[in-house]
Amino acid sequence: MISTVRGPVLSIGLDHAVIEVGGVGLAVHATPATLAGLRRGEETRLWTSLIVREDSLTLYGFADAESRDLFGLLQTASGVGPRLALATLAVLSPDQLCHALADGNLTVLTQVPGIGRKSAERLILELRDKVSAVAAPGPGAAPDRARVRTEVSEALVGLGFSAKQAEQSVEAVLASGDGDLDTSAVLRRALTKLGPK
Repeated sequence: MISTVRGPVLSIGLDHAVIEVGGVGLAVHATPATLAGLRRGEETRLWTSLIVREDSLTLYGFADAESRDLFGLLQTASGVGPRLALATLAVLSPDQLCHALADGNLTVLTQVPGIGRKSAERLILELRDKVSAVAAPGPGAAPDRARVRTEVSEALVGLGFSAKQAEQSVEAVLASGDGDLDTSAVLRRALTKLGPK
């Protein structure tokens, strides 16, 4: 999976930007807020998610890892594809979305075009328990939690574990809720859960 892209911004469109990476211009779809933070000709770094379909490879970019993780989480719900997931993050900030799902707030979720009352109820039912693993426990902690999750997962994949094994073990460690966001400590505990390779 392409986790991040970094390079100069070649162009910015209504729903995507083209970023040059290693001499190749990559079209990265993003929310208006993310695109507003980019400047043509300036270098940027975006957290990304690659969606593979039979007839296309589509790259979605985000300003932070938490938004990227929420984008992936939303798509685990029934009837939610990448377009609706991106639309949700265009309307709601990660904090608003996490609170709406955790609190069962239908009013907030139905602000998103394409999400009606029944869809919102389904999102809450399917994601309420999962969102705590993505959401941070307090103000300012979200990027740290997301950073640690990404760093530890990448380290485990580098050690030869599958991406799924890595993600599951890291989520289990973070969900234990001891509040320790030290990368090396989380990595040690994740390795203990996984056992010898």
